[in-house]
Amino acid sequence: MSHTPHELAEEFPEFVEKMSTLKQSDAHFAKLADEYHDLNRQVHRAETNVEPMSELAESELRKKRAALKDEIYGLLSA
Repeated sequence: MSHTPHELAEEFPEFVEKMSTLKQSDAHFAKLADEYHDLNRQVHRAETNVEPMSELAESELRKKRAALKDEIYGLLSA
């Protein structure tokens, strides 16, 4: 499978260790990270036409991904 851009480790390389720790110790963070990963895959599959969808649906997925990314960053930078 091709490389999926926008993975959390790429987005926040300075927080890779903290993300790993939080995924194991904080159920809420782990849930957010899993949701982000799933949404990111959906966006990537839509962008590469593996699973085509309407522009509106793709845009909504991107908005959800951005909101999750913001929430995750808030937890990482706290």
